[in-house]
Amino acid sequence: MQLRLLTSTGKCLLAAIALICQIIITPAKADTPAIPNQPTATTAQVANNSEFKVFPVGLNVGNRNVNPSILVRGQEDGSEAIDFANWLLPYDAVIQGLKLNITTLPDGQLEVRSPSVVTRIDPKKLRTDPELGLVFTIQDLQTLFGVTAKFDINEYAIVLDVPGLDQSSGKLAETETPIQLEGLPHIAPQKFSVAAIEQKVNASGSATRSTNYRGDLLAVGSAFGGSWFIRTDQPNLENPQTWNIAEAQFLRQTNSADYFIGSQPTFWQTQGTGDYWGFTSIQRQGFVPPQPFGGGSSDPRQRLQADAIGRTISGKTEPGTLARLVQGFGDRVIAEILVDSSGIYRFENIKSQNQFLGNNYRVLLYPQGRLTAQPEIQEATFSTVPGQLPAGASALIVSGGLRRDFVGNQSLLGNFSDFRGGIAGRWGLSENLTVGLGGVYDESPRALAELFWRPGKLPLQVAVSALTGNKWDVNTDIRYNPSSSLSAAFISDRLSSRFNLDWRVLPQFTLFASTDTADATSGGMQINLSGKDAFTFARVSLDTKNRLRWNLLQRLGRLELTQRGNEISSLSELTYKFSKNSFSNSGSTLLLNYETQNQNRSDSLVSVSWRYRSQQQAIDGNYRWEAQLGYGIGSQGSGLLATLSTTVLPGLLLRARYQGVSPSSDEATFSIDLASSLNLQGGISPGDRRSNYFRTQGGLLIKPFFDRNNNGKKDRGEEVYTDNADLLLTLNNKPLKLFSPQIQGDRTLVRMSPGVYRLDLDPAGLPPDWQAAAESLAVDVIAGSYTLVMIPLIRSYTRSGVVTDAQGQAIAGARVEAIQPDRGTRRFSVTNGAGVYYLEGLPQGKYTLQINGKSAGSLQLQESSEAFQELNLQQPSIP
Repeated sequence: MQLRLLTSTGKCLLAAIALICQIIITPAKADTPAIPNQPTATTAQVANNSEFKVFPVGLNVGNRNVNPSILVRGQEDGSEAIDFANWLLPYDAVIQGLKLNITTLPDGQLEVRSPSVVTRIDPKKLRTDPELGLVFTIQDLQTLFGVTAKFDINEYAIVLDVPGLDQSSGKLAETETPIQLEGLPHIAPQKFSVAAIEQKVNASGSATRSTNYRGDLLAVGSAFGGSWFIRTDQPNLENPQTWNIAEAQFLRQTNSADYFIGSQPTFWQTQGTGDYWGFTSIQRQGFVPPQPFGGGSSDPRQRLQADAIGRTISGKTEPGTLARLVQGFGDRVIAEILVDSSGIYRFENIKSQNQFLGNNYRVLLYPQGRLTAQPEIQEATFSTVPGQLPAGASALIVSGGLRRDFVGNQSLLGNFSDFRGGIAGRWGLSENLTVGLGGVYDESPRALAELFWRPGKLPLQVAVSALTGNKWDVNTDIRYNPSSSLSAAFISDRLSSRFNLDWRVLPQFTLFASTDTADATSGGMQINLSGKDAFTFARVSLDTKNRLRWNLLQRLGRLELTQRGNEISSLSELTYKFSKNSFSNSGSTLLLNYETQNQNRSDSLVSVSWRYRSQQQAIDGNYRWEAQLGYGIGSQGSGLLATLSTTVLPGLLLRARYQGVSPSSDEATFSIDLASSLNLQGGISPGDRRSNYFRTQGGLLIKPFFDRNNNGKKDRGEEVYTDNADLLLTLNNKPLKLFSPQIQGDRTLVRMSPGVYRLDLDPAGLPPDWQAAAESLAVDVIAGSYTLVMIPLIRSYTRSGVVTDAQGQAIAGARVEAIQPDRGTRRFSVTNGAGVYYLEGLPQGKYTLQINGKSAGSLQLQESSEAFQELNLQQPSIP
């Protein structure tokens, strides 16, 4: 038996090694055409939020500690915070730390007041964490309140920087610099491209069964201004006849219209993308849909809601009052109005983002227009329901297609039958109410109705959709949040109806209850306590079927105990981390595990193991090296446990696992996973195993190169320049680093939403004596691929000298010009009092020199010419 296992394992390893050898390809260098003379969201990609854990940190406001220990959800690697903008902070800790007074208003809103600011928060729009309760993200503090934050690893505390509020010196908000694209050389994407290919392979087996090879192959690219995507399921990698196309889609999305062709979700009910193949068109009027975050697949229903809704903020005050509109806790003025004799101020089309938190604005009223007076503060807080449209906006969706299945047909595409389709509209009737109506044919004619409602004076949010038929499908989401410590939600669909209630009795103690018509009613409590080097989190519930479920996490220094269980199984894990930073996941760790399974019989397994994780991680969040080795003893026997994973080879993830025993079996099993990715743009290069991103997003592939022969294209031997990329490149008038670029050996990659962007090159980022052939470009980005931007860098020459007359006297104020007759370009300089001129930034070529419009000779600049050279000139004599 062991011999057979070793034979199977060896076969699998040899297959994986062979595949690796086939995939590792040296980047090709090909002649690339040059630029013809003729674009918002959390560093590079961070670790997935699934890596986030709950742990205690201190909370400082400026240099003052206001809470020695609060529980947050996040991650840090021992030297800095990871994805800090998405860390979660408890709502109560933020309110107490900033010393804000909270008053519940009659309409359910929360009035937040401090000595320098008054605002409102819509509690029903706060995010809820299962362990922390109501939370803010670090980004929320900055976006909504103007409070910046940083993580001090030495103090192990989050430091909040609250800006001073000077009501008398409010500054008018600076409008963004307009993006000028007219007249710039335009870089268009390829009409058709294959951006990336990914192949995933899984090989698994045991001592008693042969090795099974499964695979998943996907490809993505762009065509006709949109993206195309194909994914093939390979249930038996060795038998191509078992393969089938799981997804195949063309997608083109703009601000006004979307087009889906191929596999897709229906807009009238939830189901797998492989079940419905057809065509869908969405036409929008008066609103822009939200940009997909992080790329990936797209759902037509998500494209029927607005990214921002224009609101009108108005009120009454005394004539002659200066009304200023500001956002959040800041003092930057968005708009201002001097109230006339009507006594009414009105700010129109103020954007409300379709987000989880409310949009908080304040109106500062200065009596008689005196900025030195203490202003009266009026609140203007509002939020939106996902699915809402601005008042007067509308959307129309039309879809038709066929059902696809593989019953009795194992071909690549399967069977297509049973037409389905529908047409529906959605209208924003007011700022608070959006409705939708439509008709659908799905086995029988059915009617569709939708309602999205957010009352103006109640902390209530309602979203309902209903599909008639022999069996109605009604989906309901109703949320009521009367205070920051109490929240209720009613959610129903065709499977069941659920009601959830959460009550935070104390910051460290929460009671919760839930009921499910398809399951049971349950209740429980949650406790979280923290100290300087320790914290405890516990959550336990019991339902009407006497099922006990629990989750416990305790940490003391480098020791950590995790326990979780339910009526089927339980797991206890005790770890000791050798790293000095007990909250770091990298380094060496000793693990003691005890696992039970009680579904059919009482099985158990105890194991001791050592685990190592490297500090370095790949761009997709996987560790460069991860290894675990241990030994288990259980009710079914004993055996070796081992895992090895690496991403050290570019474009490849290799993970192998061997399990000599499990809680329910003594049979040894193994598995090997191989994920390979190739980027096929700008030459073949390793990918980052995130090709799915390109389904809805695109980007820029920027290659500044040294065009030594000045022919406008990249020839063999002309290297790419990626030094100082952050300094060299700006996008839409913003530094490149704000777009989280990936700077690789021969390219700079920037992932972007579809659109047209302005790309500028700052001479400060260029090497000495070089300049860009074009300093500004307009670049078109579409979903499905990177737009390749080749930027020739050409030699920059400088000529300087003294202009004299026939008697050798220096001439001041003479105009010296260098003219390229073949290109019509001119460079000029006016001599100073000593007769010195200075011509810089001259590219290679032949020039005619003129002084005050008269010919003064010629100049030839070649690759071998000196970058800087003195050249004295004599003014031509006047005939």
